[in-house]
Amino acid sequence: MLYVITGTDHPDSLEKRNANRATHIARLKQLQDEGRLLLAGPFPAIDSVDPGAAGYSGSLIIAEFPSLAEAEAWANADSYVTGGVFSAITVRPFRKTLPA
Repeated sequence: MLYVITGTDHPDSLEKRNANRATHIARLKQLQDEGRLLLAGPFPAIDSVDPGAAGYSGSLIIAEFPSLAEAEAWANADSYVTGGVFSAITVRPFRKTLPA
């Protein structure tokens, strides 16, 4: 089943985000290589593709996991959680309808 993982950044966490990005991206690439990643990306803090020093307000990941518990475990082990980037995460089941 698909799950939506939403992370909310701590204020002023851009330095921590940058420091933990390589590990975060490697985990996402592993999901992609396994054919389980539908989409992933950050929320710019301002209306810009490259927000510069304004940074990001959080991130969204939609990926396939065997269960909610496994999606939560994967999310909680992410470097953006363990590295102090995210102040909160939510994991919810998701059913894709469109595009088919």
